[in-house]
Amino acid sequence: MTVQTRCLPGAVRKGHPLPTKAHDSAALRFPHATPPEGDQLIEVAPGILWFRLPLPFALNHVNLYLVRDDTGYVLIDTGLGNKRTQEIWSGLLAGPLKPFPISRIVVTHFHPDHVGAVGWLCKELGVPIHMSATEYLQATILHLSPGSMDAPHYRAFFAEHGLAADLVDNVVTKGHEYLRLVSGLPPTYSRLIAGDTLRIGSRTFEILTGGGHSLEQVMLLDRAAGLFLASDQVLAHITPNVSVHAVDPKGDPLGIYIRSLQSLVQTVPADVLVLPGHQLPFYGLHARIEELIAHHHARCAEMIAACREKPCSTAELIGVVFKRPLDPHQIGFAFYEILAHVNFMLRRGELEEAGRSDGVVRYRAARG
Repeated sequence: MTVQTRCLPGAVRKGHPLPTKAHDSAALRFPHATPPEGDQLIEVAPGILWFRLPLPFALNHVNLYLVRDDTGYVLIDTGLGNKRTQEIWSGLLAGPLKPFPISRIVVTHFHPDHVGAVGWLCKELGVPIHMSATEYLQATILHLSPGSMDAPHYRAFFAEHGLAADLVDNVVTKGHEYLRLVSGLPPTYSRLIAGDTLRIGSRTFEILTGGGHSLEQVMLLDRAAGLFLASDQVLAHITPNVSVHAVDPKGDPLGIYIRSLQSLVQTVPADVLVLPGHQLPFYGLHARIEELIAHHHARCAEMIAACREKPCSTAELIGVVFKRPLDPHQIGFAFYEILAHVNFMLRRGELEEAGRSDGVVRYRAARG
């Protein structure tokens, strides 16, 4: 494994002009124009190494970080727990990562690309993990009860929002897919709580948590060094998925997410280096947050306009927002995200229920 020395703030790898714009608004600065490849490690700050593991999805990677500790390195997130990823980990641990022994693991949230390999790694390495309580319990529940979503009341939830029967079958069996991608959770963990601090080597990280994308996602701020491990809460070029799930059908994750972003503006300095869970590290946190909030409000405006023309169900609004063809897997994610916007607008009084004459609830733009 090769280790590349860090690019200092403002430095640019030859041949890659920066800054690079995220979407078409405020410019972000990227100290690394390209990500680590294969088994390469990049030192993004003194004692912090960045590498990637592959994902078999459209978003084809997850960023992992090693932070130098007193007795080794703390690993931030783990990748999937499937056989292929375990094989990659075995190769890394036996060779390229040998100079960087893992002493602890921090898992930011329960999604498989972040928590998936933690059970396997803990058995292999005999190390403890740190998580927030909600994320640890959510991952444990889903791993122990992967078929819990395949129940009559959950099927009725999808049907009343207009999702076709064959797509309902696809969505409610996703719990079994989660089981295949997660290697389990260790029986004990150390709880991370917002407002506390986590000491890693010479660094003191403030523990922040945020909802919307996940339930109690952990973020770590080294205020003295100007470093922010943001996990999936703020990404440079894509919007994190924000979804309503059948277990909390009236929930408002989009409202929670936007309030979390607004809180980050108040809490985290604008000039930090953001180390995200996907894509490239960047500078420009506050500008990116402004883009993300504007994106969601623009999406809401699209849906309001469609519901002003005629009442629409959640399923019908998928085609309003997502113009390209979607496969059944993508439709499931799109459904959850559209409903998050619908619930957000219902709470704000921008949409109202128009009736359910055929058993499918539809919404119209609020009058007045």
